Amino acid sequence: MDRFHAIQVFVKVAEIGGFAAAARDMAMSPPAVTRAIAMLEDRLGTRLFVRTTRSVRLTESGERFLQDSRRILLDLAEAEDAAVGSHTAPRGDLRITAPVLFGRMFVTPILGDFLDQYPLVTSRALFVDRVVNLMDEGLDVAIRIGDLPDSSLTAVRAGAVRRVLFAAPDYLEKYGTPQHPNDLSDHRLIQSLAMGASPEWEFRNNDAVDPSPISVRIDPRLRMNTNDAVIELALRGWGISRLLSYQVAPYLADGRLRVLLDSFETPAAPIHVVHQEGRMVSGKIRAFVDFMLARLRADPDLNDS
Repeated sequence: MDRFHAIQVFVKVAEIGGFAAAARDMAMSPPAVTRAIAMLEDRLGTRLFVRTTRSVRLTESGERFLQDSRRILLDLAEAEDAAVGSHTAPRGDLRITAPVLFGRMFVTPILGDFLDQYPLVTSRALFVDRVVNLMDEGLDVAIRIGDLPDSSLTAVRAGAVRRVLFAAPDYLEKYGTPQHPNDLSDHRLIQSLAMGASPEWEFRNNDAVDPSPISVRIDPRLRMNTNDAVIELALRGWGISRLLSYQVAPYLADGRLRVLLDSFETPAAPIHVVHQEGRMVSGKIRAFVDFMLARLRADPDLNDS
């Protein structure tokens, strides 16, 4: 039995939870299934399953190998699809990640429209405010905001967003409007921990002949771990905060929030669509990246360069 077939057998046993059931599902004999698993365990030098008379469960090594095995089988299927030109009909499971608020505001509607257009594609989305390792977590595509470190990943620029300081009109009427970053020491500040917990906010004097950076040490009255909570409190006129422009764009547009110190903003942060495949990009990833880029680039809230 070849190694790839043995891996297929292993995945089936793990998913079904039994040797006999896996044998029936794959039209194999139970001894053949047992031999396939034994061959893998001998080759790896570790047990993949704990077997009793009542149950079959994965060992810790088996859990790790299951994740790798699924990725190997998926990559093989996509390589075969690409070789016969199936990129014209995207299919398979698409796994993507993005920041939480960006995922809700932009990726979610775009992903829904993409799945409507390509009925053979299924998807899993992971929205978290941290940089996710695509390979370690078995993901295909990521939306990244900010400068990218050098890596083997393929990244395509989709737009840019500014880091903006903002407050509600009610707050400004009660406490006044800061005219310089140094004035922030006299105001009630809300810090988003999702944007980092740095004790300093960076600005730049863009009106100067030679714009120079300005670093202001902040002492926020309140720190919150979600951007939604920060926005909610700012809307209630409690204080001043700082987020990315897309995160508050709807409230700036309707006047519920106002941008402050815009002449001191730092350069816009780029938005990239990132994936880990090179020239042999699969049909589903190629189609999704193209679809996502077209939609993001057309959104004025994501082109603050």
